Amino acid sequence: MAKTKSPQLPKIGVVGSGSFATAIVKMLTENCKTVHWHVRNEFVKGAIQLRGHNPTYLPMVSFNMKQLKLTTDINELVEACDIVVLATPSIYLAGTLENLSCNYQDKLFCSAIKGIVPEYNDIVANYLRDKFQIGYKNQAVIAGPCHAEEVAMERLSYLTIAAAEQKDSEILSKIFSSFYIKVNESQDILGNEYSAILKNIYAIGAGIASGLGYGDNFIAVYVSNAIREMETFLEAVYPEPRDVNESAYLGDLLVTAYSLFSRNRNLGNLIGKGYTVKSAIQSMNMVAEGYYATNGIYSICKEKKLKLPIINTIFAILYEEKNAEKQFAKLTDKLN
Repeated sequence: MAKTKSPQLPKIGVVGSGSFATAIVKMLTENCKTVHWHVRNEFVKGAIQLRGHNPTYLPMVSFNMKQLKLTTDINELVEACDIVVLATPSIYLAGTLENLSCNYQDKLFCSAIKGIVPEYNDIVANYLRDKFQIGYKNQAVIAGPCHAEEVAMERLSYLTIAAAEQKDSEILSKIFSSFYIKVNESQDILGNEYSAILKNIYAIGAGIASGLGYGDNFIAVYVSNAIREMETFLEAVYPEPRDVNESAYLGDLLVTAYSLFSRNRNLGNLIGKGYTVKSAIQSMNMVAEGYYATNGIYSICKEKKLKLPIINTIFAILYEEKNAEKQFAKLTDKLN
C-alpha cells in the first residue's frame, strides 16, 4: 500500500530508542515526510544509520533513512519540532530532559510513557507541569491497547490519544492513523495516564498468578477485580466522566495482563516461579514499568486511604519481600 506523505503536518519528533519508541517512529513514517528521533547515545545513532533499523529493539522494522533525522541532542530535537513524543522508560525521563534549555513553551509534549517518574514520585503530566511549567493544555497522552511487537508486524492496533484541546487530538489522530493503526480521541489526559500505569501493576500480578500455577478461571476473576480497583483509584485521584470499559482502560488492562508480549506480565511470571524480585528484573532486557510504578501508586493509595487489595498485595511482594504464594493465597479471599 502506498504511503501518503503530507508536508502540511506539524514537525514531530520522538524521544527514546526502546521498543515502543521504535514502534512510534514506524507509525509516524507512514504519514510524515520527516521524523526527528532522539536516541540515547552516538553508538545507537550510528547503529541505526548503518543498518537502517534499530538493532536492539524491533530489529525487523526497516526504515527509509531519508525520512529520519537522528540526534543525541535533546535541544536540537525540541527546537526542530512542533510536537515532541516522549517515549523513554519513566526511570530515564528526568535524565533525558535535564539539559533541556531551548524555548519549548509553544510545543506540544505527547507522553507515551506508562510509568512514574521515580525522582519525583509522580506521573509524567505532573512532572512536566511542575518541573518545566508545561501546562496540561500543551500536553497529550498516548494510550493503548497497543504492543510494539504487533505494530512491527502491522497487525491492526488501536491507540487512544488524550489531549485537552480538540484541535490537538485531531492533528495527532491524523498523524498516527494508518491502515494498521486506528485512533480514538479523548480529553481524559490524567485518567488515561494513570490507567496506563495501573494496568502495568495489575499485569505483574497476573503474571505472578500464572507463575504460581493459578489458571484462567482465577485470572479472569483477578482482572475483573482489577478494573474495579482501577475505577476506584481514578475516581479518587481525578474524578471525571469516563467509562472504564473503553479500550484505553479495560482493553489496555486485558492485553497487558494476558499477552506474552507484556514485559510486566513476564516479570510477574518469573516472580511467581520463584525468582527473587531483583533477579527477575535483572533477567529482563527491557524495563517493566509496573515495578517502579507500584511504589508511587501505593503511596497515593495510602494518602487517599484507598483499600485496594491487589495493589497492596503486589506492593508487599515487590517492596516488602513478602512470599508471593502466601500473599496470593490471602488475596483469593478478597476477590469476588
